[in-house]
Amino acid sequence: MSSPARDGDPTGGDALIDDFGLRIGRAMSWPPMAGRTAGVLMLSETPMTMADLQDALNASKGSMSEMTRLLVESGTVRRFKQPGSRQYVYEWREDAWAGCLQHQLEATTELLVLAQRAHARSAGLPERQRERLRQMHEFYIFMVSSLEALLEEYKASR
Repeated sequence: MSSPARDGDPTGGDALIDDFGLRIGRAMSWPPMAGRTAGVLMLSETPMTMADLQDALNASKGSMSEMTRLLVESGTVRRFKQPGSRQYVYEWREDAWAGCLQHQLEATTELLVLAQRAHARSAGLPERQRERLRQMHEFYIFMVSSLEALLEEYKASR
């Protein structure tokens, strides 16, 4: 299968894929290869196999396995088997941005749980440390509430 990144297309697909690697990778705290993989999948008109992705990005199977796992976990890519096939394929989710925001909400909720536990156990600590833990707890309450509202607002706008 031909990749949108390596067709030599005059629209600048190669540069766009490289830009994804640099910018979305950095913004999401992903390795550049994950950003490039996201770009390839976003621009692909059809689902891609692991081998397709390896060819498109000149990457090893191990690297592609790690990058696709990261993208699936982030909520931007889905992994599935097409009917009649034994092979997994990957595609950019139609609701990728909501999936990405959902992933951020889940991660922030985990940090809220940590903050709640730490705050609840802070009674024996010096005032300065208790205050830091109280602020952490308040911050993550704010963040979870804000991300929930943002996700709902985004979904409603779609």
